[in-house]
Formats: sequence, C-alpha cells, structure tokens
Amino acid sequence: MPSQFTREERVMFDNMVEGFDDSLVIAKGAELYTPPSAQDMVRLGDKFWLEAPMISASFDGFDQTSNFGDMTDMAVPVTIGYHKSVPKKLSAKDRRNQYTLDKFGRAAKQKLASDINFSLFQTVALQGSVFVKRTVAPTGYDDISLADAAFTEIGVGNDDRMAFLAPRVANAMAGDLAKRSTFSGEVQDAYSRARVGIDIAGFDVYKSDQSIRLASAAGGATTVNGANQYWEPKATTTAATGETENVDNRYSQLVVTSANYAGIKVGDAFTIAGVNSIHMITKQDTGQLQTFRVVGKPSANTILVAPAIISNGGSTSAGSEYKNVSATPANGAAITWLNTTTAELNPFFKRESLLLVPGSFAVEPEDGWAVMSATTDLGINITYVRQGEINDLSAKVRWDADWGTALTNPQLAGVEMFGQA
Repeated sequence: MPSQFTREERVMFDNMVEGFDDSLVIAKGAELYTPPSAQDMVRLGDKFWLEAPMISASFDGFDQTSNFGDMTDMAVPVTIGYHKSVPKKLSAKDRRNQYTLDKFGRAAKQKLASDINFSLFQTVALQGSVFVKRTVAPTGYDDISLADAAFTEIGVGNDDRMAFLAPRVANAMAGDLAKRSTFSGEVQDAYSRARVGIDIAGFDVYKSDQSIRLASAAGGATTVNGANQYWEPKATTTAATGETENVDNRYSQLVVTSANYAGIKVGDAFTIAGVNSIHMITKQDTGQLQTFRVVGKPSANTILVAPAIISNGGSTSAGSEYKNVSATPANGAAITWLNTTTAELNPFFKRESLLLVPGSFAVEPEDGWAVMSATTDLGINITYVRQGEINDLSAKVRWDADWGTALTNPQLAGVEMFGQA
C-alpha cells in the first residue's frame, strides 16, 4: 500500500523523532516508569497507585510482645495528566517545501520537549519540601553543599542526586568554579559552556533554560490554629459503605490563623516553631527546623502541606516508622515564611523520587486520517496526524504527546532560592 505521506513529511517526521530525546534535559534526570498497559489505563482512568518504599522501626531487647504492629504498605497516586499538541494548517504549496516542513518539525520538537521538561520542573520546584534559603547571591560550591547537608542530615541517599539551576544562577556558580586552580576538567567545562559540573557536593548540576519565579510570601503573621495537628500514616481507608481505597500519605492539612490567608499560595515555604526535621531512618533530631511547602488550599484557613506532619502523636507503629518531625505543632506556634523575596526556584532531587510516565492514546488510519507515530528512547510516544481538506487542498496536521509526572516523596526533593531578605 502506498504511503499516505509525502517524502518531505516522512523526512520531517524522522528528523523530529531522532533528536527529540536530546532536548529532554530534565527528563533524563528523572526515573522513567512504564505504566500498566493501555487497556488497563482505560479502566483505571489514567491513574494508578505505585508502591512506596517501606521504613521499619526497631526496638530494644528480646521480649517484643507489645511491638508486633500491623504492616503499613503505603502507595502514591500517579496520573497521566498531560497531553500537548502542536496543530497547524498546511497548504498544498507548504507540503512540497522540505525546508518549511523541517522548520515546523523542529519547532514542534522544541515546544513539546519544553512542555515535558517544564512539567517535571514544576513538579519538583513546587512540591519538593526541602527548602534552602540563601540571603546572598549565588557563590558556587557552598550553595550546593547546603543542599547536600539538608539532604544528608535527614537520610537521603548520596547517589543519583540532581540539581537544575536557573541560567543566571548557573552562570554565577560556573564563574566561581572557573576561577579555581584545581578540578581542571570541571573548570574547563565551566569556563567554556557555563556548565557547573558532575558531582559537585554530591550533586550532578546542570543549567536549565526552564525557570519559575516564586513571589515573596504574602501570608503575613501566621500561626497554627489548633492542637494535635499531626498526620497518622495509613495504607488504606474504609468508607462507611465498606469500600477500601489507598491513602496518599505525602501531604497533610494544617489549620492556620493568618493575617492574609488569601495571600498564601502554592509553593510558599515555611517553618513551624518547635518542629525540627529528623533523620528518616535513625529518627535523630537534626536540630534544624523542618521546612514545609504549601501544595494546596483545600478549605478556608487550611493549607495542604508537604511533607505530611508525622510526629507519632498517636503512638502507633506506623507513626513510629514514618515519623519525620521532632514534635507535633503546638496551638499558636508561629509560622515563619521563608520565601521573602521574589526569585527563581532552583530545584534539586534524588532521581528515584521524580517519575516521568509515558501515556497512551489511540489514533488509527481507519478513522479517516493519515498517521505516523514513534516511541523515543525515553518512552514518549510522538504522533503526527494529517487530515486533508478537499475545498482548498490544504491539510490540518498535528503533533501530539501524552505523559504524566509524579514526585513520590516530597522529602527527596527541594529548592534553593537566592537573594532572600
């Protein structure tokens, strides 16, 4: 059967797909997760649950009679929530022009790759709970070392740590590195390409053309409103009708009293007086205030925070295992906003925590259009569809991609902000 596409279109498609993964800078730092089959995803509504790592508690002595708690096997939800398309209308003259088609293919590749990168960037930058506040401009190694300290003291593993910096931040750090007389290979890269480097204070650090400027916090004077606001981790919950479903333990609600509740926004970072971070395995107090992020505003005077406040206030087995703070917030405890000056967010994360999940959708030639599709090495399905118009011999064409992202544990990700008041 003859091809439904011109030679020029086939060349454009091959060129577009061939170089697509090269543009996925942040996506290459994420973990690729293959979802259930397309048929299963239809039944699941493009949402599924992924098992989360398990943490155990240990107890002293031989007699463990009172310590046999139930297994808490938790999971996190993952949704295929992004579908992007680049549509155009091509004339009969356009479709014979290889140069024009190549430009269109390059532009579509650039935009779709940017969309995928930005979705991952947003996921980390707005949900990662570890917040490093710098009152100075970027200086170099010292900046990354603070992110390393924040990760290490809570028990985040040393391998596969990634950091993506805003252009001016990355250039400033690269400038500091280029002045050094050691690390000759890294210095050369920093000088010639403004690349910060591999294994800088335990991170692979890259310059990103994506950036998000987070405005200064506008919540004003804010305090905790109510005692015993802690989250009790659990694997499932049972409705009054008897149905059992999974529970997302990444976030919890916090009721507050704020001078300007309307001014509180997603992305704001804060600490709570008297609530320190602890090592996730040893449960030792780090002596540092736990940093939180606002990830939602579910109801009046209530914020959804990451990570969930797990203090083991209920003295349960699961609370002991997944405890992540030194104490339950006290009623009236002061909340201190950390993002005090509008600036770029510079995300960092442990690779296993950030997922890129390829999606699926059906476009078949039998439905009346011409279709070309291919799957990149990173698993993203790229589809090119054309449908002709008899009236003027034009054709509507579109490039499409479908995917999802997920941050499985907010404490394995964070951001650094510079120039804060």
